[in-house]
Amino acid sequence: MTRNLMITLSAGGSAALLAGAYLFQALGYPPCAMCLWQRWPHIAAILIGVVAFRLPGQIMLPALGAIAAATTAGIGVFHTGVERGFWEGPSSCTGGGSLDGLSGADLLAVTGPRVVMCDQVSWELFTLSMPSWNALLSFGLMIGWILAARLSAGSTTAGSSRTV
Repeated sequence: MTRNLMITLSAGGSAALLAGAYLFQALGYPPCAMCLWQRWPHIAAILIGVVAFRLPGQIMLPALGAIAAATTAGIGVFHTGVERGFWEGPSSCTGGGSLDGLSGADLLAVTGPRVVMCDQVSWELFTLSMPSWNALLSFGLMIGWILAARLSAGSTTAGSSRTV
């Protein structure tokens, strides 16, 4: 395995997960706020991958890619816990906010896009929701970035052509 291959797989994996998120959105599964939060680190990882190709031998860029993958995985774990009721999520997207002062007519008059609550599972496969899958796959991407960083470190030593 080479550094560039690991960067391609890791940044490409983030691109695939991001494309999957947008595909689900196009199929009628609008994202909640925490779903959107999980997308930003993937965007960062893709950009880091592009820059890492332009600056070979840099150990810091794959390390940043690993941090981006770990960040989206962490948000995915947190989101999964909110969905499963292990802990409370932000009141802005879990229905914990107050409706004081609103009448039934006020609530019926609300128009606009469908509101998706962060504590509701909108889709799952093998009992794992989208945030759960994002977390699992992103932890794998994090390992890929770490391998790329190790390979970068090996290539910066005196004449070393270290492979894993």
